[in-house]
Amino acid sequence: MAAVYSEPEHRGYYIEELRVGMTAFFSRAITDADVVSFSALSGDTNPVHLDEAYAAATPFQGRIVHGFLSASLISAAIALQLPGPGSIYLSQNLSFKAPVRIGDMVEARVTVQEVLAERGRVVLATVCSVGDLIVIEGEALVKAPTRNA
Repeated sequence: MAAVYSEPEHRGYYIEELRVGMTAFFSRAITDADVVSFSALSGDTNPVHLDEAYAAATPFQGRIVHGFLSASLISAAIALQLPGPGSIYLSQNLSFKAPVRIGDMVEARVTVQEVLAERGRVVLATVCSVGDLIVIEGEALVKAPTRNA
């Protein structure tokens, strides 16, 4: 069965419209089902994510969410909002600052740091947080759609 694409609520931005300081957000509460599904999809079956008894004996004192599951919310903010549909990830660096727990509401924020209009690219500061706690920070280089495409 083919995936069905429906027009997003917000069309996003062309490279010509992007300005330093523009920001977008994407939030999601991470569920146990998300962790189990991500583990099956990625092949990352580290027991710190899946086995409460094992995880309780680690420095985290309980299960934690896969770092890349939390970081994937950055991709959603980029793909859906800033720059938006048609964006292509070119690179991403990440620094994991604190664990995310099952049930946490993770907010991904992307902010335009630099617009490289002649190359059709944008540099974005990327941050994931749980409440006021920053859990991931980094920087992404993204190819943005252009009006001429």
